[in-house]
Amino acid sequence: MGREKERMLAGEAYDPTDPELAADRRRASDRCRRYNATAATEVDRRERLLSELFGEVRGDAVVEPPFRCDYGYNVGVGDGFFANYGCVFLDAAPIAFGENCLLGPGVHVYTPTHPIDPDERATGEEFGEPVTVGDDVWVGGRAVITPGVEVGDGAVVAAGAVVVDDVPARTVVSGNPAEEIRRVGGAETDSSGTTD
Repeated sequence: MGREKERMLAGEAYDPTDPELAADRRRASDRCRRYNATAATEVDRRERLLSELFGEVRGDAVVEPPFRCDYGYNVGVGDGFFANYGCVFLDAAPIAFGENCLLGPGVHVYTPTHPIDPDERATGEEFGEPVTVGDDVWVGGRAVITPGVEVGDGAVVAAGAVVVDDVPARTVVSGNPAEEIRRVGGAETDSSGTTD
């Protein structure tokens, strides 16, 4: 393993144009292309390709094509994982999903980030900050989870939310930037939508 890949995996500043990292991204792109070309009836083939693409698949996982990622080997998903059409994972750092996570269409998860200082940014180096999503999380369509965020167990990220801060367990967040709008659980809701 080369120096730049070691630096990337350690969460340090690295050069994304490094030949080894570029080759890893091409390999992931090819695996995504092959996965995206499968038919819905090719369940076994999809499972095999997903296990080759992701670093860890614990149990049943469904990813609806098209799907894109940078490396794949930094992605881990738990049992009961479901990602709807058009999801994108930029996995310069680990992206970890717990069990029974549901992602709506077009969810984007980003780990790479760049220096704020323009002179430092001009060097072309970047670094990654991991994203962790707990068990039983629902992320609505077109939501974006940014570098370094942790989403707690049982949380809900509303459609279109841009998550820039950690999300506590059993909360619902919405907006840009996402803010807590309510807690999950406690009161019972009847069919009319009122709470007891």
